[in-house]
Amino acid sequence: MQWFYLVIAGLFEVAWAVCLKLSQSFSRPVASVATVILMIASFYFLSLALKSIPLGTAYAIWTGIGAAGVALIGVFVFHEPAQPLRIFFLLLVIAGVIGLKLSAS
Repeated sequence: MQWFYLVIAGLFEVAWAVCLKLSQSFSRPVASVATVILMIASFYFLSLALKSIPLGTAYAIWTGIGAAGVALIGVFVFHEPAQPLRIFFLLLVIAGVIGLKLSAS
């Protein structure tokens, strides 16, 4: 169940990062409040995952999910550049997250 919590925490991290961009430096109240609520949810689920997943593994996977998810949303939603080298390194982040999961005891 802790791995499920970790994935949920990572997805909430993606969501709060997107809302942070939409808040335009906290000048939009709805997006600003959503950012804070999603941050709290992300940390809450991360804390649940940390009950049995080692800190280093959980944190690396949490940030990896967040980084990869936000990068993908940046490309597909915010039309950020998707150069081949950027995609390659994004795939390395995803491979690292998968490798950490597979190597966890």
